[in-house]
Amino acid sequence: MENVVSKPELRTIQRILIANRGEIAMRVIRTARKMGILSIAVYADSDSDAPFVRAADIAIALEGNTSAETYLNQNKLLAACKSTNADAVHPGYGFLSENADFARAVKAAGVAWIGPSADSIIAMGDKLSAKKIMQNAGVPTLAAKKLNAGDDIHAAAQEIGFPVLVKASAGGGGKGMRVVENEADLESAVLSAQREAGKSFGDDTVFLERWLSTSRHVEIQILGDQHGNLVHCFERECSIQRRHQKVIEEAPSTAVNERLRSAMSEAALSAARKIGYFSTGTVEFLVDGDEFWFLEVNTRLQVEHPITEEITGLDLVREQIRVAEGETLEFSQTDLSIKGHAIEARLYAEDPARQFLPSPGRVALWKPANAPGVRFDTGIETGSEIGIDFDPMLAKVIVHAPSRKEAIRRLANALEQTRIEGLITNRDFLVACLRTPEFLAGDTTTDFIERVAPALTRMPSKDEITESVIAACLASQYGRRNGAEVLADIGSGWRNSVMPPQRIEFACNCNGTENAYLVEYRCRRDCLFTVQIASQEFVCEVHSCTNLPTESGSNVAIDLSISGKRCVYELLLDGDTWYAQSPMGNVRLRQQARFPSTVNEEVGGGLMAPMPGNVLAVMVEVGDVVEKGQTLLILEAMKMEHPVQATIDGVISEINVAVGEQVDNNQSLIVLTELSEGKTE
Repeated sequence: MENVVSKPELRTIQRILIANRGEIAMRVIRTARKMGILSIAVYADSDSDAPFVRAADIAIALEGNTSAETYLNQNKLLAACKSTNADAVHPGYGFLSENADFARAVKAAGVAWIGPSADSIIAMGDKLSAKKIMQNAGVPTLAAKKLNAGDDIHAAAQEIGFPVLVKASAGGGGKGMRVVENEADLESAVLSAQREAGKSFGDDTVFLERWLSTSRHVEIQILGDQHGNLVHCFERECSIQRRHQKVIEEAPSTAVNERLRSAMSEAALSAARKIGYFSTGTVEFLVDGDEFWFLEVNTRLQVEHPITEEITGLDLVREQIRVAEGETLEFSQTDLSIKGHAIEARLYAEDPARQFLPSPGRVALWKPANAPGVRFDTGIETGSEIGIDFDPMLAKVIVHAPSRKEAIRRLANALEQTRIEGLITNRDFLVACLRTPEFLAGDTTTDFIERVAPALTRMPSKDEITESVIAACLASQYGRRNGAEVLADIGSGWRNSVMPPQRIEFACNCNGTENAYLVEYRCRRDCLFTVQIASQEFVCEVHSCTNLPTESGSNVAIDLSISGKRCVYELLLDGDTWYAQSPMGNVRLRQQARFPSTVNEEVGGGLMAPMPGNVLAVMVEVGDVVEKGQTLLILEAMKMEHPVQATIDGVISEINVAVGEQVDNNQSLIVLTELSEGKTE
């Protein structure tokens, strides 16, 4: 029996408290400002100088650093509502966005909840209850089993059949999810998923689900008001994933025809009608050919909502606010249509070459590409510190174009021309994905990354490196000359005698190998430069060299001709590292010191921290004999767990950290002593 929708209370929202951070907080602030609504931010200590805090009209400190102390702390959030007279709360995505208790508490405080009802969150936000609703609606679902305390998890897995997916019942974003291929890995995967889910969503409930290794991840955007009007806004495909987290999304899907679109959309709307759903929501499916299976419902705004906005012309945050005010939708299903093609890429602070490990650090330079048809949703700026406590997403880059091919080209080019310096990102990996023949052909199943194996990093050509080295060399020369305090009026390179050439050395790490580039140069009387690198000689002309505004390091644009080839290079010097950006892409160089310092050698057998993080668990003791590949310690960073494993068979001779300790990148964790041949410890 379908729920009867009661007549909603009409209200005018004047002040919205955003119970979230970063990019989504900036996104809500932008729409609130357009609607003439005052925005209120809340923030953790580590976010005190973040752009979203400064962008909001009012900001309230939550006094803490972890999610549990801040963005998951309901009492602090409700107190912030009261102290600022907020009349609405927007939860964003993640954190408490799908927490029915928080939604009820907000309403009980007389504050509007910008989202669906608490009953709908319970019914559809819980992935297991949503499955039952879909089964009753006749929609195919994957076999699943909830894990309660005391359950025999091995029997449950055998009932479903390996491989299985351990999955958090609350939340999303790839948190609390583990694929298990065999029984031996089941118990540790369940414990790890429970810990991660608890820290990310405040709910550690997990279940087992049948795992399909090859399929497409397609979702339907739904939108309803409190008067019973409900529409779908077509589909998005989100099959390009790593660690079960989406990295590239597009709308519409190349795998969905009108028949399949109609069937999935009707299934999504049918289930939503049964519970009187309103606000935004997303019903996710796995698709294989003409078949589809229900996956889950997200009772909130999705990270990838911008691509739906781009193909429909809607502002989904505006629609959420209007629905919360009790307004009716301004359009019907027949008013909506798909216009062009949109693609979104998520830019993360992570290292694809190291199994996508998080790479926190300082953003030395953030300069989005200035390109037509490109939208940047971000919560960072130059100087931002990307810590270990929260998600590593830096920005979403969204393009909209008349055709899919144009959208792909625009997005790849925009990513290449975007300057994000100072920390390692997945930018070049995203470009490589977009330019594979498989992506261009729409062959985008969920095993895309493993099957297609796009390049994890970009390998610049020898010519690119050489030209970047010359640009850095002459920009360095310009900087020194421009800062000269003696004989400043004499032309650059003037000598009253024959002198040896100037020398400067750079290093470029390509594919794990660091190559040295010794540059010798001199300025000629015609103001051109002769540059020698190894056996190659170049004649160079600096047309202009302009200082660019930046909060970090020396940043210049040099218009340079190298043996007749003219190009503008943007260069940032941060410490001893040069970041050179040209139309061909980005090259990272390290300027060598004239007098190198002595560095202590790394202790043999030492396991170093692959990233900054918190020690979540230590699984061994001094004296334990361990095997290569055995998990010795678990680090937590950016809401994800990362096991540190033995690299050799050996004996634990030192443990240098303890549970709860925060460690830095490359800090010594554990020292292993290799077993002597034939010796048993």
